[in-house]
Amino acid sequence: MRRGFLLLCAPAVLFTLVMIAFPFGYGFWMSLQKFDFTGAPQFIGSANYLRLMDDPRFWTGMRVTILLYVISLVSQLIIGTYLAVLLHSSKGLRNLVRTVIISPFIMPPVVVGMTWLVLLDPSIGAANYVLTKVGLPPSEWLASPQWVVPTIAMIDTWQWSPYIALIVLGGLQSLPVSVYEAAQIDGAPRRAVFWRITLPLLMPTIATAAILRSVDLLRFFDIIYITTQGGPGNASATLNIYGFRMGFEFFEFGYASALVITLSTVVLGSVLALTRLRNAVTW
Repeated sequence: MRRGFLLLCAPAVLFTLVMIAFPFGYGFWMSLQKFDFTGAPQFIGSANYLRLMDDPRFWTGMRVTILLYVISLVSQLIIGTYLAVLLHSSKGLRNLVRTVIISPFIMPPVVVGMTWLVLLDPSIGAANYVLTKVGLPPSEWLASPQWVVPTIAMIDTWQWSPYIALIVLGGLQSLPVSVYEAAQIDGAPRRAVFWRITLPLLMPTIATAAILRSVDLLRFFDIIYITTQGGPGNASATLNIYGFRMGFEFFEFGYASALVITLSTVVLGSVLALTRLRNAVTW
């Protein structure tokens, strides 16, 4: 029976090795090489990783990656949880509203990027038109080094907060009714019920949503490349954008591989930390 079980698992294990382990291993091997189009690969050991430590653009990319990750994740968890609570409390329109709010995160990234690129255009965009109508000064949005990261975080939050809302809504619908009945009998106010009952019970679900979004946020690429390509200057150049430039614009594939492996390590570390947090709040 054990042999049959192993045979059944073999295709999935083989698929995992081919699609995940082999590309990661090959990328790590390339990160130990001086590899470009000018000649054969040359083994240089950890030289690419040592070069990272002295590269100011690497540290800029790390800072932008972490800043974008923190702003986007916190915003999406707060807004997504709020939307889920609203959907859970509105029984009549729940199905209609659920259908409407899923539209942002099923849209292709190209459509999302181009749409916001037009809306945020400093000259003809609707965003600055609305600001001037309410008496506020116009903004450069994606063209401003100070505002480009918050603006990209806002775009990603608009797109993916409904995804968090659907996950949290599923958690809300699975909470035990008996706890709320006991709170109602005791006369607990609604605000206290949310902070002392609902939110603690939802923490494992919220942590799961944070894990799922963390993997995508730390490798954020498509919206940034469509809207700013890492600009202005390097103000929105994450490690992904910087690795893409080094690999496909400057053809330094060894150094680009070191950047990607470093980013993968950051992703793995964040997922492990959030997984431990989820296990802690579960127990």
